[in-house]
Amino acid sequence: MGTIKAQKVSAIEHEASEGYSKRFTDSSASLTIQMAALQNAQKMGNKEDEAICSAYLALTHKRLLHLKEFTKYAERSYDIASSIKSNRAKAFSNTAMGYLKSYTDDKTQALTFFLEAYALFNTMQSYDQSAKLGADISYLFSPDSPDKVKKYADEGLSFAEKSGNPESILHARLAVGSYLSDLIAAGENNRWQEAVSFFKQTIDFIEKNETKIDSKSNIGIAYINLAALYMNGPKPIDENSFLSALEKAVVIGKQYGIKGVYRSSMGLRGQYYVSKGEYRTAENLFKEGIAYQQSLPYKDNYLLAAFYECLKNIAAEEKDYKAYFEYDASFIKYNKLKYDESTQQILQNTDAKYESEKKIARIKQLEQENKLQKKNQLLGYGISAVLLIGLVFMYRSYYFRQRYHQKREDFLQQQQTNNKLKMELLEKETLENLAEKLSLERRLLQSQMDPHFIFNALGNIQGMILRKDTDLAVLYLGKFAKLSRRVLEQSRMETVTLEEETLTLKNYIELQQLRLNQSFDYHIQCNDSVDQQLPIPPLLIQPFVENAIEHGLKPLEVFQKGILFITFEEKPVENLLICTIKDNGIGLTASRRQKTDDSHRSLSTKITDERLLLMLKDNSQAKLEVRELTIDKDGQQGCMVTLSIPIL
Repeated sequence: MGTIKAQKVSAIEHEASEGYSKRFTDSSASLTIQMAALQNAQKMGNKEDEAICSAYLALTHKRLLHLKEFTKYAERSYDIASSIKSNRAKAFSNTAMGYLKSYTDDKTQALTFFLEAYALFNTMQSYDQSAKLGADISYLFSPDSPDKVKKYADEGLSFAEKSGNPESILHARLAVGSYLSDLIAAGENNRWQEAVSFFKQTIDFIEKNETKIDSKSNIGIAYINLAALYMNGPKPIDENSFLSALEKAVVIGKQYGIKGVYRSSMGLRGQYYVSKGEYRTAENLFKEGIAYQQSLPYKDNYLLAAFYECLKNIAAEEKDYKAYFEYDASFIKYNKLKYDESTQQILQNTDAKYESEKKIARIKQLEQENKLQKKNQLLGYGISAVLLIGLVFMYRSYYFRQRYHQKREDFLQQQQTNNKLKMELLEKETLENLAEKLSLERRLLQSQMDPHFIFNALGNIQGMILRKDTDLAVLYLGKFAKLSRRVLEQSRMETVTLEEETLTLKNYIELQQLRLNQSFDYHIQCNDSVDQQLPIPPLLIQPFVENAIEHGLKPLEVFQKGILFITFEEKPVENLLICTIKDNGIGLTASRRQKTDDSHRSLSTKITDERLLLMLKDNSQAKLEVRELTIDKDGQQGCMVTLSIPIL
């Protein structure tokens, strides 16, 4: 099988992707380009591209914190992808839904969607998408499942390196770095140097590829994580490297308006100076951060509350209670605003989560109703078909029954003149009906009994009837019916006892003796050590007995008396029952010369071969041996079949 090639990206998807890449530098242009791509997909009626464009728009609105639009486009993408057969559309829509569930703190559902998208992107060899998802899945498993955190982080980095996409590589490297930082926080301090080296390599990678990386926040996070490692590492810390990393993070936070990066970098610097006892430096740093935040058109209440809390703690350390109360008043103000924002965000997330779950539940309900409707439709067709077949059979039964009664009436009218002839004809009719019934059973058992034997047996019965040899015909017919019933019963069983199989063989051979005018004798012998209740496959030996009679004994000259020997011997060590079928017939070579139609092959023999092959799979000692016997001093020859049957 050839390798699976990555799926080609359409022009519309490429346009949406280009717009998505501008979400950090120009959000207005990003949305405009993506909306144009979505409209093009809708105009062309391309559902796959429409689902993918909707997914990109959902993720862009996530970046802009527009929860309502984020939810709308994520759910639209999922609805469209669910209605078409496109793995690519399903991968993007599951990704959007995963981020939506993660945004509303529904980790379980987020993992379900992410893992589905991850598997689909892996199948399509979309390495850049697989890399980002692998990293984000590892974050969701943290800190509960360290093994899975490491697994998906490593897989994400492997996929990222295959893609060659700088943004995907940085995203995946941050996930691996986060895993290493978690290990150090858990007490594995011996891995600190490994983590620092890894982040330094990440910084080198950033400096070489910064213009190709769209997610500037990830660049700032890399610097902050390196600084945090220095802060929590061996003392004394490398102050120059620590402050250099934080300075670069501050520049990125200010340049791109990334509040989280700016907040974390300023907080780390302040904590460092406080830990050194340089309160004035720390105080000036926090005041500088507050002044910068006050100058912006938006207020980061979380950051302002954190800075005022730090100033309050410094004042407490210096026992400057006046300053403490001033800072505390501002802290209470911004902390309340922060709490209000947080509460509002939680409520919005809860509403979005509820609406999303309600919609998904409704979709599943509609899918179930659709499946049920299809099942009911198929059931209706089935019932109609059964009724139609029943009507056809009722009509045929009525038609043939009418014909039967008409013929019977004509028949009885013709026999009224002669009672003796009437009785003979009625007797003949009864025997013919029995023969017809057995012929029907013969058709049902055609896979167990050779058709030639059945036709010959029925022919003999017909001949006896015509010769008015009623007693012999009834005897023959009774044996034939008994054999047919036994074969039918045993054909439905998985095993029969050796005793039952022997009785079936005796019945069959005696019927053949009647048919062939007692032209041969038979002997069935079981060693004393053989358990008569051994379970064996039913109707396994009869086809070989039939071959011995039909092709070995039947062609003998009239003056030659045929003899058939059947012996059973048990080998407990090998867990085998050995059955030997030996005759003094004309032998294999002469039998082949007499065949005029070599293309015919007994169905029963074919089935027996298949059964032996199945036994051979379960027991390597199961086998069949056919050997021609050489002419002895008395001019006798024949054939010997040896069956090694596994004891069940």
